Amino acid sequence: MTGSPHLAEGDTGLGATDCLANSLYGLDRWGHDLLSVTEDGDVGLINPLQPDHPHVSLPQIISDLKERGVHTPVLLRVSSFLESEIRRINESFAEAIERTGYKGSYRGVFPIKVNQQAQVIDRIVEFGRPFSYGLEAGSKPELVIALAHRLPKDALIVCNGVKDAEFIRLAILSRKLGFNTVIVLESAKELETVLEVVQELGEEPLLGVRVKLANQISGNWAESSGDRSSFGMNSDQLISVIDRLRDEGLLHCLKLQHSHLGSQVPDVNDVRRAVGEACRYFAELKREGVALTHLDLGGGLGVDYTGEKKATENSVNYSPEEYCANVVETVGYAMDEAGIEHPTLVTESGRAVVATSSMLIFDVLEATHYDAPTAPEPQEGDHHLIPDLAAVHGYLSEERLQECLNDATFYRDELRALFRRGYVSLREMARGEQIYLHLMARIKALAPKVETTEEVDAQLEKLADIYHCNFSLFQSLPDVWAIDQIHPIIPLQNLNTLPDRRVVLSDITCDSDGKVDRFILADGISPSLPVHSLPENEPYYLGVFFVGAYQETLGDLHNLFGDTNVATIDLRDDGGFDLLHEQEGDTISEVLSYVEFDPRDCVDVFRKMVDEAISAKNLKASERKLLMSAYRDSINGYTYYE
Repeated sequence: MTGSPHLAEGDTGLGATDCLANSLYGLDRWGHDLLSVTEDGDVGLINPLQPDHPHVSLPQIISDLKERGVHTPVLLRVSSFLESEIRRINESFAEAIERTGYKGSYRGVFPIKVNQQAQVIDRIVEFGRPFSYGLEAGSKPELVIALAHRLPKDALIVCNGVKDAEFIRLAILSRKLGFNTVIVLESAKELETVLEVVQELGEEPLLGVRVKLANQISGNWAESSGDRSSFGMNSDQLISVIDRLRDEGLLHCLKLQHSHLGSQVPDVNDVRRAVGEACRYFAELKREGVALTHLDLGGGLGVDYTGEKKATENSVNYSPEEYCANVVETVGYAMDEAGIEHPTLVTESGRAVVATSSMLIFDVLEATHYDAPTAPEPQEGDHHLIPDLAAVHGYLSEERLQECLNDATFYRDELRALFRRGYVSLREMARGEQIYLHLMARIKALAPKVETTEEVDAQLEKLADIYHCNFSLFQSLPDVWAIDQIHPIIPLQNLNTLPDRRVVLSDITCDSDGKVDRFILADGISPSLPVHSLPENEPYYLGVFFVGAYQETLGDLHNLFGDTNVATIDLRDDGGFDLLHEQEGDTISEVLSYVEFDPRDCVDVFRKMVDEAISAKNLKASERKLLMSAYRDSINGYTYYE
């Protein structure tokens, strides 16, 4: 019964030594050895660089941040996680190169588009310095970002995307400062723009060429690969570019072949096939006299969001180590067979570098329950359907569970129909609904004890509670809404206690699409999430993990909810943390300016209306200060619930 919304009271269904977080949420499958559960039942953060050191309680981090004035919702970046992933990829390539006897080297670059935030890029450059790790820029603004960093002398800046003369001019001139800035030609027309700028400057460029591969991957981003992908050249266009460069005496400037494998490649065999095809082009270009030295295989290294370790849309069937080994082995064999010197390998892994380093933390504001702990007694004069509904309690048992569910639903639906036609009063309807919800509570408690049908499970799923949460799906988790991306979501506390509710999550926007109803559990994808009843007078936190890739930069301003608060931390050896950076979330004033409102004009217009109301004696003069203060406090406040 994968995903059924009912939990048996007092029955954990777990062995004494089993961890609830693993058995229920599958934390050990998707946690990537970054997350644990403390003795107190809190989600703990593991420093992957020092895994034997004490784990840091995530709720304690949130509590400490709150004392410092950083409130939820908050995007939490863990510097240690980011450093670990950069090390892992670079060291995995180095190990594969040494093990196979590959005679080239590896020079990775991070695609800025995956996460353009300054604190992220600064740390990527810092952590990547020992590996001569570079940056990829797909636009002029991103090139400006890349050139504002002191990269190691062997690091690359790979320029992809559509480029105008200004972009190309800056890329060429940057080489005078020691940058290895490669202009990747996307089309024959772009080459003409490059030649014009070269003639203007009298400087030779460092060039690459993007070759479109026929191999197409599976998964959410299949269209980013194959011969229908947006960027790159086919074989005919490639030949025309080579001939044009040769005619201009610039063929020796072409040093890099770029062949994008695809994004979030689920199947490692697709990696092998695409790399093999890219090598064929590389060998043929070398035979054409092109002085290639670098083979850029683009992105593709995926993240296992679900822990399934399968070639699915939200998982991959390989590890980063296996990916690196397959790339090195495939290129080495292909180049040896062609009798070609091993090139410097380049990859543009973005998602795999930053996804795990960020998490979104938010609190639950309130709950809408679809069951009730008690039921009222039918009253004299009630429509007969109400006592009929209440009578279901008398024969409700494990053996007759489906019958009772059918009867209760029938009587409830009939009552609703009669209410719409005016034959049942509002108070009668309220009693009927409460009786029905109490029946559902009893049915949910019985359901785990019997073998239920898919029909019963589907009906009970519709009765999952709604937890209304302090975040905007459209701002912070746009891929969840747009392409059904799944991120792990779990409660951050009480993981030593069996959850007693099943819920879907609703965000703070007034949009029916602002909900999350697909969750990763140990036994698969579920339409509801096991959680605890909300405590009184205490916050209840949920965490959405692995949101570092794209989610920080793709968000929109639905309902004018802006960026959340951001905190970057580093995990200490003693089980504590250091706050490295804090960024306050958008104020209402800032968000208004994004949509072309001048906050000062808003204040002035409101002030005039207040003064007019005083003149018309609709407002007391003594109330002016209170009203203006409320307006100013709001316009300068956080866009989220405070």
